[in-house]
Amino acid sequence: MPNRLAHETSPYLLQHADNPVDWWPWAAEAFEEARRRGVPVLLSVGYSSCHWCHVMAHESFEDRATADYLNAHFVSVKVDREERPDVDAVYMEAVQAATGHGGWPMTVFLTPDAEPFYFGTYFPPEPRHGMPSFRQVLEGVAQAWQERRGEVDEVAGKIVRDLAGREISYGGDGAPGEQELAQALLGLTREYDAQRGGFGGAPKFPPSMVIEFLLRHHARTGAEGALQMAQDTCERMARGGIYDQLGGGFARYSVDRDWVVPHFEKMLYDNALLCRVYAHLWRSTGSGLARRVALETADFLVRELRTPEGGFASALDADSDDGTGRHVEGAYYVWTPQQLRDVLGDDADLAAQYFGVTDEGTFEHGSSVLQLPQSEGVFDADKVGDIKERLLAARAGRPAPGRDDKVVAAWNGLAVAALAETGAYFDRPDLVEAALAAADLLVRVHLDEHGRLTRTSKDGRAGANAGVLEDYGDVAEGFLALASVTGEGVWLDFAGLLLDHVLTRFADPESGALYDTAADAERLIRRPQDPTDNAAPSGWTAAAGALLSYAAHTGSEPHRTAAERALGVVKALGPRVPRFVGWGLAVAEARLDGPREVAVVGPDLADPAARTLHRTALLGTAPGAVVAYGTPDSDEFPLLADRPLSGGAPTAYVCRNFTCDAPTTDPERLRHALTAD
Repeated sequence: MPNRLAHETSPYLLQHADNPVDWWPWAAEAFEEARRRGVPVLLSVGYSSCHWCHVMAHESFEDRATADYLNAHFVSVKVDREERPDVDAVYMEAVQAATGHGGWPMTVFLTPDAEPFYFGTYFPPEPRHGMPSFRQVLEGVAQAWQERRGEVDEVAGKIVRDLAGREISYGGDGAPGEQELAQALLGLTREYDAQRGGFGGAPKFPPSMVIEFLLRHHARTGAEGALQMAQDTCERMARGGIYDQLGGGFARYSVDRDWVVPHFEKMLYDNALLCRVYAHLWRSTGSGLARRVALETADFLVRELRTPEGGFASALDADSDDGTGRHVEGAYYVWTPQQLRDVLGDDADLAAQYFGVTDEGTFEHGSSVLQLPQSEGVFDADKVGDIKERLLAARAGRPAPGRDDKVVAAWNGLAVAALAETGAYFDRPDLVEAALAAADLLVRVHLDEHGRLTRTSKDGRAGANAGVLEDYGDVAEGFLALASVTGEGVWLDFAGLLLDHVLTRFADPESGALYDTAADAERLIRRPQDPTDNAAPSGWTAAAGALLSYAAHTGSEPHRTAAERALGVVKALGPRVPRFVGWGLAVAEARLDGPREVAVVGPDLADPAARTLHRTALLGTAPGAVVAYGTPDSDEFPLLADRPLSGGAPTAYVCRNFTCDAPTTDPERLRHALTAD
């Protein structure tokens, strides 16, 4: 018989709806039940595409004896971290403080007042590698609760007090300047892996936001070292196993330093960010590889993650059926020489050479992850194209990884920005249409009549959880990119609506610091607050970027001031930990450059000369430049006010702080005006 999770919209929670564990979703009623029964709460946090979450579920939560013990001694609460990043953040902070590490599944034991007192991540069904079994943990916690309750309450109280004292010291005195950005670049240079690209050792994650900073820094200053790090990292990732050489799109991270063996889950946020990164790299360099990867990644997003309602699903699982009934990580993506022969016949040897498939294998059990170890120029392009098509068709016949169809507002905002810009750069109106459809879904389903966002939806139905700061920042970013690409000012208006909430509900009026949850959101044991970028821009830096762009579009001093105050923490952190504030550093580059405001006016939006100027403006590399496109004095964009045609011809104006250079009708002069000074 299904448990309470059967009524939820989260695919992750629904995966546990048939567990014998009497799960509760995160709700006040669960804690009231624990108080009524006088038992502690087991909080288990994970997400749909998490490999070890599935392992622990199979080993423990599907086991009747374990479930019976849990049901007798605990109230069990299951949380999807992607639906409730605030809950995840608060308790992950406690886990990391107590154990020195974190991860998922996250296992936390709480009092009925939601105060944590014992922590862990994955626990095996039997003692293993120095770890106790999950049953041993449960019995130990239950015994401590029954026999040493005073000690448990004392520990929980101390943890909550310690967390309360961790509120971020604002740190910075104003936004970062030239000195801080130069120090950040120096720090990145020290951590750069010159042999393999990327930063640090294994596991190695795609440094999307750092690359955006490096591209902007090069555009503004001409620093060739910054561009070289960005180029080399992008090439190594694109040629490695972390990139899907057949179907496009990136896996979550590489388990090795060489980008060979990925953790195979594919996340929407990674692919949206990387699609935009490669499009921006092409914009800066004209790289054919960057163009190919940007377009293939965009096509992957539309083909494999788009939902029937027009939004984008959260993720594809790492695991899938290997054809024998076993659920195996990477089974969908890897190949043996024999599998190549089965599909390609006499062309198998060429494919093995091209993709680096060996008899020994680069993954497990003699299988290989497809890479591009050699220059593609030595192979016949038509032949390789035919081989790719045949392998992709054969792979489509394999059992596919599961898809988490939950639509997350923030990640869809990132996808809107990436698809809108990629479509505009490469004359792919279908990609712009996909961005418009996703933005429309966000407005129709996620945005209420007061301009407040809902975090998630599924099957066109809004979830119950309020949007957090990253939702407001990333969706506003997507709407602003869409406004620049389409010339439709309504997207600027929607961005302004969201950013007004940032100013009134997420920002500290005294310091300008930002919180991850709104002032009127559900109260947890601590109000989460984190300015550091992780897999995606933090809510803090995402909001700072959107605030700055909106101010450039409108001339709004409150929005620019809020952006600059938010960047104070980047001034403090950038020189010390640049890898973890990459988007904040990118926003700081835009601020130092202006950012530039570009108004393109034409007799109508379809005019060919006006469209050429518009595309030229979008392809400008000036950091964070905003573009308004329309007819003279259109009320769609403030930047278009008092911007007449020059001699009756379509005209472009490049401005800073609404002070403009001489207008031009020449695309080449406009291009020069949007490069470094």
